[in-house]
Amino acid sequence: MMHPRRTYATVGLAASSLLVLAGCSSTDASETDASTDSSASTETTEPTAVSFALDWTPNTNHTGLYVALAEGYFEDAGLDVEVLPYNSSSPDTLVDAGTADFGISFESSMLFSKSAGAGIVSVMSVLQHTSTAIGVRADNDDIQSPADLDGLTYGGFGAVDEEPTMQAIIQGAGGTGEFESVVLGTSAYEALYSGDVDFTVPFVAWEGIEAELRGEPMKYFYATDYGFPDQYNVIVIGNESWIEENPDAAAAFVQALQEGYEYAAANPDEAAQILMDENPDVLTEEELVTLSQEMLSADYLLDDSGAVGTQTEEMWADLGSFYYDAGLLADADGNVLTEEPDWTSFYTTDLID
Repeated sequence: MMHPRRTYATVGLAASSLLVLAGCSSTDASETDASTDSSASTETTEPTAVSFALDWTPNTNHTGLYVALAEGYFEDAGLDVEVLPYNSSSPDTLVDAGTADFGISFESSMLFSKSAGAGIVSVMSVLQHTSTAIGVRADNDDIQSPADLDGLTYGGFGAVDEEPTMQAIIQGAGGTGEFESVVLGTSAYEALYSGDVDFTVPFVAWEGIEAELRGEPMKYFYATDYGFPDQYNVIVIGNESWIEENPDAAAAFVQALQEGYEYAAANPDEAAQILMDENPDVLTEEELVTLSQEMLSADYLLDDSGAVGTQTEEMWADLGSFYYDAGLLADADGNVLTEEPDWTSFYTTDLID
């Protein structure tokens, strides 16, 4: 730090000599201080590198991320964020291994990963409610309730919780929960349109809108209407060790990401355009992307108080307890859990704004 110059009153030759020396000394010090200040002013702090794993190719579940990138929220927070190219590896696996610091996941899949010992934690919710539903062809008048699905064929995706979930919803509607199941992955939607299966589970804000636009609409049965727990359909997870070692950077990242989703909630059409501009080779159907973002912004991104990113123990415990009671949760050795986990260890609210 440069100090204020001091002025001394001097008399006589000796004093004059001292003043000259003092003047020389003052000049040298001033130059040195100026050089130091100049050097300090050119110093820049390197941004903290953060890697992020997607669960799928870019879509409207990811809009807040791309808004934060495009609008400079991460840069302003001193972060250099890299979105890893999507591959078939689960973000839960990538984040647990430290290959990615954060990633997109789902409450349902994280319940399995965390129970099995993964070192991950949910740092914010993206979608506050279940955005999937049982979908059947809209022109199938024989199906008016999940109870009518007894004896029919479900086109599924191979997740361990699918059949118990379908059974619970059908039983909640008064059925027996007995049905056939075939694993088709994303081909399940085409199989439904063609009549090869009778029901499947689409994201209503993506495959549902897609079906409308292609003239083959679906009708839906929402799980929560039949006593099944609501859930945070999409969440952001982080590597627990990385967060512990980089608490300031972790908070900065989550809050910048939260700001991106807040923008998307308040400005769906503009956010959809940013998402498309950031991914022009992937997102080419403007109407689909815009309608999807409008639905998510209106119905899914905000909690009851109008906030983005919040999580509660009740939501985690409701779905977690269903999985636990159904014997679906297992430890790292594959042994079914015999003690219900502490659901508060699955998420943290410390990092959001």
